[in-house]
This record gives sequence, C-alpha cells and structure tokens, in this order.
Amino acid sequence: MVTTDSGDTAWMLASTAMVMLMTPGLALFYAGMVRAKNVLGTMMHSFVMLGMVGVTWVLWGYGLSFGGDGALIGNLSWFGLAGVGDLPNADYAPTIPHSLFAMYQGMFAIITPALISGALAERMRFGAFLWFMALWSTVVYTPIAHWVWGNGGWLRTLGALDFAGGTVVHISSGSAALAGAILLGRRLRLGHEDLAPHNVTMTVLGAAILWFGWFGFNAGSALAANGLASAAFLTTNTAAAAATLSWLLAERIHTGKATALGAASGCVAGLVAITPAAGFVPAWAAVIIGFVVSFLSYGAIRLKTRLRYDDALDVVAVHLTGGAFGALATGLFASRAVNQNGADGLFAGGGFALLGRQALAVSATAAFSFLVSWAILRAISLAVPLRLDRDDETVGLDLSQHGEVGYNLEAV
Repeated sequence: MVTTDSGDTAWMLASTAMVMLMTPGLALFYAGMVRAKNVLGTMMHSFVMLGMVGVTWVLWGYGLSFGGDGALIGNLSWFGLAGVGDLPNADYAPTIPHSLFAMYQGMFAIITPALISGALAERMRFGAFLWFMALWSTVVYTPIAHWVWGNGGWLRTLGALDFAGGTVVHISSGSAALAGAILLGRRLRLGHEDLAPHNVTMTVLGAAILWFGWFGFNAGSALAANGLASAAFLTTNTAAAAATLSWLLAERIHTGKATALGAASGCVAGLVAITPAAGFVPAWAAVIIGFVVSFLSYGAIRLKTRLRYDDALDVVAVHLTGGAFGALATGLFASRAVNQNGADGLFAGGGFALLGRQALAVSATAAFSFLVSWAILRAISLAVPLRLDRDDETVGLDLSQHGEVGYNLEAV
C-alpha cells in the first residue's frame, strides 16, 4: 500500500509556502524598478496571478500539465482536482499526498506568467494583461510543463533534464517576454528622459525574498526531505552567491561602480541559471554557473539597447538568457554521482549526448513560447487594445488602470 511520509510531507508543505512567497517577492522586486506612478500597477501584475492561476490551475491547469501519458499535453481527467486526494501518486511523488504535489506545482504555474510582466511594465492595459495571462498559462505553460515533467512528455521521454524549471519556468517566460516587448513597443520618452528605478530598496528586499523562496523552488523539487534536497539547497545558494559577486564585478569593469541594483539582479540571475541544474550538478559546478551567468545576462542587457526592444525590467536578459545557459550547463556538469536518476554530462564522461538533448529542449521551448505568445497577443489586440494610450501612460498605471496611488504623501 502506498503511504505518505510525515517528514517528506512537512518539508513539501514548507516548500510550497516558500514558493508561494516568491510571487509577492517578485512583486516587490519589479515594483522598485519602475517609476513611482506605476508601482501599484506593477505589483498587481504579480499579485493577481495568485488569484487567477490559483483558480485555473485547480480547474484545468494541473490536469493539462500532469494528467494522462500523452507526448504533447495532459488531459482533463483531474478537472477541478477530482481524484487528486491524500494518497500519493507514485508516478510523481510517492511519499507525499497527491494534493500536496498538485499545490506545489501550482505555485510554479503562478509565478511563471508573473515573470513575463516585467517586460511589459509601465505600458500594458490591465484588462489585456489579464486575458494574455489566462490564455498563456493554459496554452503555453501547461504543454511545456507536460513535455518536461509529465508522464509520456516527449522531452522527459527523450531524457532532457530540468530539475526545477529552467525550461518550464524561465525559458518559457523569457521567450514570451521577448514577444510581448517587441509587440508592445518602447515606452514613451525612453532614451529622452530618466526612467530610473524609483525605489531600489524595495527591489533589494524583493530579491532577498526571492532568494529565500528559491530554496523551496529548487530544494523542494527533490519532493522529499533527503540528501538530494540538501544537495539542491547547497548548489542554489552557491550559484546565487557567485552570481551576485560576478555581476558586481561586471559593473565595476564596465562603469566603475558596483550597485545595489546590480547585486539584486545578479543573485536572481544565479538563481535562474542553477534552477535546471540544482539537483544534478556538484557544488563546484554551481560556482562556475553562477559566475558565468552574470556576465552573460549583463551583456544581454547591453545588447537590448542596440537591438532597440524595450524589455523594461530585463526579463529576457535574466530569465531567457539565464535559463538557457543553465539548461545547457546541465548538459556539461550533470553527474550521476549527484543524482542517480539524472545523467552524466560532458565533463562527467557522458559525452555530448545530454548536451544535445538540453539544446533541443532549450530551442523547442523558446520557439514554442515565443510563437504562441506572439499569436495570443495578436489575437487579443483584435478585440481590445494592448497598450495604454499616450495620456494614460503619461499619468501612469496606478491612476489610469486602478484609480489609486502607491504613495499618498498628502495624507502623511
């Protein structure tokens, strides 16, 4: 008889709560980087996902992601979480309640569309944003989650590795962010006036909450309180630490200053890059992954200026670039000595086979998310405008979309 393990269940309850906390942390991280007139609107883009995806995941998202054993998408056999109860599902998490596994995965589904919002900041209508997120989380996120993690998913069957969401979360959101940034166009006055962050303190606090929550994200993906969770915990912190330092180094070399915003960006880049690799690579590899990713993401931010697309909060540079690098680095550094259920990468004697599978997973995920996201946004634009008009954008999201302000100084 399949039974639950109380220690594993307690750890996964805590991990689920930690991953939930990441979405408010993301709200703070993003909100500090926009102008004061957009602070509430930006926070809403993340916070509202707790409501929207929290419902759609229960109704159909979980079944489409993890139901059945098809190659491309799940099914609706678990609609409304019917049949998902207290007993474990041996195919996914054999020692915790199936309902807990579903809720844990739901927290991933919540934060992923919230990540996209950073590229759309300061200029997208709230109604159009909600339509985009509802459709995206259904027709982009659920198939990719099934490809990578679901029974019968074609990337899982192929042997591509993604421990905690490098492809499912970060490459998918980063690719959608690129499509959205291009279609929405550049913010008004970009390049002609200062669009600097209004509250870096808020952003650093958000980054710290994200760093804490990421232990639930990555170590929790072991789905048990065991040595693999400990290994993922170690690599997660190590990569974030190395990336924080290397981003500051990149800034120092480029501008002569090391900034608090850079430290916050660096730690998040490191956390993104280690996500697919966390339970597959040794600690020394996490140092390399963290150190290298900051230079790649920092360079990607410089590149967007030349390419003239307005990814307002650098989602493409951090999540697409970092997620792709982390997935490919898994193909280099993964070792069965860390995880017997993984594979040996190039530097562990496994040759180029795993690296090739990782490259295919990166390419397929990025292409699918970009193209379908583009199509969704185009379809929505036929019904409602995507972008604020000039007057509303000048006033800001807070007043034009929500009728309130983040800072009422007259009331002090």
